[in-house]
Amino acid sequence: MGAISSYRLRLQRKRWRIRAFRKRRELKSVANNTDAIEPNDILVFTTLRNERARLPYFFKYYRALGVDHFLMVDNGSDDGTREYLEAQPDVSVWSSTKSYKRSRFGVDWLNWLQRKYAHGHWALVVDVDEFFVYPFCDTRPIRALTDWLDASSIKSFGAMLLDMYPRGPIDAQPYREGQDPLEIASWFDSGNYAIRKNSTFGNLWIQGGPRARAFFSDAPARAPALNKIPLVKWDRGYTYVSSTHMLLPRGLNLVYDEWGGEKASGCLLHVKFLSTFVEKAQEELTRRQHYANSHEYRAYNKALNAQPDLWCKWSEKYINWRQLEILGLMSKGNWA
Repeated sequence: MGAISSYRLRLQRKRWRIRAFRKRRELKSVANNTDAIEPNDILVFTTLRNERARLPYFFKYYRALGVDHFLMVDNGSDDGTREYLEAQPDVSVWSSTKSYKRSRFGVDWLNWLQRKYAHGHWALVVDVDEFFVYPFCDTRPIRALTDWLDASSIKSFGAMLLDMYPRGPIDAQPYREGQDPLEIASWFDSGNYAIRKNSTFGNLWIQGGPRARAFFSDAPARAPALNKIPLVKWDRGYTYVSSTHMLLPRGLNLVYDEWGGEKASGCLLHVKFLSTFVEKAQEELTRRQHYANSHEYRAYNKALNAQPDLWCKWSEKYINWRQLEILGLMSKGNWA
């Protein structure tokens, strides 16, 4: 990369950091338990709205992995989400009724909270419908992964977003509060993915899976991106640029090997397609707070009228992380 391009990226990083600093005024502290954060704690950062039913299992899953503290922004929930979060001793909560869209879909808010609270910590940014899977996660806590990353001088860890779905209509089986959502949405596409490199930021750009074939078959280039870099040893000088798809400085995006080897990577099991999704999609279409004038939710609503079955003959039922490694969707690299 040339000197001019590097300079432009440095200016862009400064711009996003300044923007996050300004957007801090949109956040109101509701329950600040950050005094309990220890120097080596692993932190989760999340923005959410009206996700009360999903929260019990979300916390159960990540606490079992070894997450120490959760920092969460509630964007105007009216279903009891904020009240539930306030009651959790390992959760710090901020609320905002400001525009999710104008906060760059929550990125500005979380960039600020990470700058203030995550410096020197391993920080994992996930949505409440995303479940982080990494090599040996069935036998090793997340601290085993971060300790190995520290010992290997690795600052960021990539994970492909893997859309999970049920067999049959999406709303056929009601989701119960506290239920493991993978009991319902246990299938995924083992292939059907396209990968290219973003020449500006150096990150990979991955598209495909059930959303591309079921909701964006007529415009695959507009399908949601599946590349994520959710786990980072945070420094207050870092910033996410677009969701967790890419960061600055640029070197944090190089979570893959270009020379024929394999770097360790994980997956985010994305359990969006539950019975709650139909109502959620209608709500978000009305709010118009999502990317590109909510074109993603417009595509969802259009297709949902036909009650689609996302299952196909190439669908695989999820077993464990080793299955995902065999299929080439993640890798343990040289971590043994």
